Amino acid sequence: MNHHPTPTDRLTRPQQKARTRQALLDAVLLLMEQRSLSSVGLREITRAIGITPTAFYRHFPDVDSLGIALVEQSLHGLRATIRTARDGLSSSDEVINRSIDILARQVHEHRGHFLFIARERHGGVPAVRTAIAKQLDLFAAELATDLAADKLADGPRFDRWSVTDLRMVTNLIVNHMVWTAAALLDAPPDSPEAEQQAINTATRQLRLIMLGARQWPTET
Repeated sequence: MNHHPTPTDRLTRPQQKARTRQALLDAVLLLMEQRSLSSVGLREITRAIGITPTAFYRHFPDVDSLGIALVEQSLHGLRATIRTARDGLSSSDEVINRSIDILARQVHEHRGHFLFIARERHGGVPAVRTAIAKQLDLFAAELATDLAADKLADGPRFDRWSVTDLRMVTNLIVNHMVWTAAALLDAPPDSPEAEQQAINTATRQLRLIMLGARQWPTET
C-alpha cells in the first residue's frame, strides 16, 4: 500500500516543534478551565496531547515556563490590538468606545486566555504572577508613549504631563481594562443584557478617568 503524505508529514522539523509547542499551550489552557496552573501536572499535560514527559522538555524546562509563555501569548495580542484603537480617530469618546469594543471582542474570542490571566494574576505560581505584572507594566509603558504622542482635539494634553503622572494614569487605565475583562467574564453567557451593562459601566468609568485627566495640572 502506498503511503500518501499528510500535511504533518510535509512539516519541517521547526514547524513540527512549533506545532507541538502550541499544542502544549492549548492543552494546559483547556485543563485550566476550572483550575489553577499549580494544580496541573506535567504528565497530565503531555498525556492530553499524546507525547511523553521527556518530549515536553524539548519545549519548556518546566510547567512554570509553560505558564509564562501562555501569559505572553495571552497579553501580547491584546496589547497590539488595543494600540490600533486610536487609528484614524480624533475624538476621545470614539477612542474609548472602540477600545472597550475591542476588549469585549477579545474576551469573546479568547475567553480561555482571559480566564487564565484573571485566575493567575493573584494565583499560586510566583513566576507566572511576575510575568503577568511585567506584561501589564509593558502595556502601561507603551500606552504612555502613545498617549504622549496623541493630539486628540478634546483629549488631555498628555505631552505636557510628567513621566510619573503619565505612568500613573496609564496604570489606572490598564488596571481598569483588566477589571473590565473580569466583569465581562463574570457576565452570564446567556445574558447579553448583563454583558452590555458591563460594557456601559466600563465605558462610563473610562470617560470619568479621561475627564479627570483633562483637569490634572500639567508641567509648565
